[in-house]
Amino acid sequence: MITNLCIARRQRIPDYSGLSVAGVDEAGRGCLAGPVTAAAVVFDARADVGEYTDSKLLSPERREALAAKIRREALAWAVAHRGPREIDRDNVLVATLKAMSRAVAGLETAPELILIDGDRAPECRAPVWTVVGGDARIPLIGAASILAKCARDALMRRLHRRFPRYGFASHKGYGTALHKRMLAEHGPCDAHRMSFAPCRLPTSRAAV
Repeated sequence: MITNLCIARRQRIPDYSGLSVAGVDEAGRGCLAGPVTAAAVVFDARADVGEYTDSKLLSPERREALAAKIRREALAWAVAHRGPREIDRDNVLVATLKAMSRAVAGLETAPELILIDGDRAPECRAPVWTVVGGDARIPLIGAASILAKCARDALMRRLHRRFPRYGFASHKGYGTALHKRMLAEHGPCDAHRMSFAPCRLPTSRAAV
């Protein structure tokens, strides 16, 4: 039976040594444009993963270097996206959980336990522990956060080449002052999440 256990920020995390464990995290949930991206990663139990932590605490250069190391040394890793139209249709929480499920399903090594940042669990074929603040507390989840962030950033740089007026390469779709100013000036494009309030502009002004 699939179970879910939520570990609050101040609670002690149970011992999971000896199990094949996947760390899972997402990037881009709060953005106005682009996908929500999830990553899952499994390391050998003997691997030293202590340097992996919340991607937000790392410089872009450090994130990219660690992402390359993770892809090189992990037993298995996978990334999955849910795009703007899927987010608009399902809502961002559902889209995030679906992306997490896809990432876990894409692992070549099936985990016996899944550790996920946050307090909501997607449907998975193994027991799930959701850990509040897990990306900074558990290196496996930190590694997943690094993979998700770097994969999504690369995709947003590609979207920048298609829609250069919005500055996606710099803000990666987050609601910065520049991004909101470009939205007000040009209207939303196909990369924007139309269900998010700042993007709900008249269709006559929408860019394609």
